[in-house]
Amino acid sequence: MSRAFAAVTARLPQGWGDLGRQLGLLVLVDLAYETVRGIADGQRAVAIANGQQIIDIERATHTFFEPGLQALFLPAQWLVDFANQAYLNSQSAITLGFLAWLYLYRNESYYFVRNMFVVAMGLALIGYTLYPTAPPRMFPGYGFVDTIVNFSSVNHDSALAKLFINPYAAVPSLHFAFALIVGSTGLRLARHWYTRAFWVAWPLLVLWVVIVTANHYWIDAALGAVVAAAAALVAQRLLARARPEAWSWRTGPREAEA
Repeated sequence: MSRAFAAVTARLPQGWGDLGRQLGLLVLVDLAYETVRGIADGQRAVAIANGQQIIDIERATHTFFEPGLQALFLPAQWLVDFANQAYLNSQSAITLGFLAWLYLYRNESYYFVRNMFVVAMGLALIGYTLYPTAPPRMFPGYGFVDTIVNFSSVNHDSALAKLFINPYAAVPSLHFAFALIVGSTGLRLARHWYTRAFWVAWPLLVLWVVIVTANHYWIDAALGAVVAAAAALVAQRLLARARPEAWSWRTGPREAEA
C-alpha cells in the first residue's frame, strides 16, 4: 500500500496539498451550481416565458432553424444515440477528464485554464439566476423532440439526471462555453495536426449536439461563446496580472520548443 501511495505521490505535479485545493475549488463551484439550480427550479413559469421569448426573437429574425435541423437527424437512431451520450458526458466526464489530464501532464497551463472555467461558471450562474430559460425540448408544439427522454433511458426528472442537468439553464450554453475553452486549450497544446484538427472540431461537434438534442437554441450558444471569451479576458487581463507566477498562461520546455 505504501509503495502504491508513493507511486501516486510521485505523479502529482504539486503534491497532495495542491490537489486537495483544486478538488475543493471544484466542489465549491458545484455547490454554487446546485444552489442556483434550486432557485431556478422554483421559476418554471418565468423560464417558460423566457424560452418563448428566445423563440420569438429567432422567428422574428428568420433564424429559427433548430426544429428543422433536429428533424433532419431524428431518423438516424445511431446518430441520436451518439448525440445523447455526447450531451450527457461532454459537460461532466469529458470536461473533467480534460482538466485532470491538464493538471497531471500540462500542469504549468492548468491554473490559467482553471481560472477560465471558474469565471465562465460564475458568469453563467449570473445568467441562470437573472434569466432562467426553458430549453427547446420543453416546447414540443414547435416540433422539438426531447431525444434524451424519447431515445434513451434517461429521465430529466430523475435524481441522477439532476446531478448533471439544470432544467432551466439554457442561456447561456455552458456546454458550448466549456467546449470552446477545452478546444482552444487543446489546440494551443496539441503537437500533431490530427490532434489540432480534433480540438478545432470539438466546439462545432458540441454545438451540433446541443441543438440536435433540443437542449439549446443557437442564441444560447452565441452567448456561451461570449461567456468563454469574457472568461479568457478576465483570466488574462485580471487574474494573471494579480498572480503572474501562478495564474498566467505558461508552457513547459517541450511545448516551448515545439
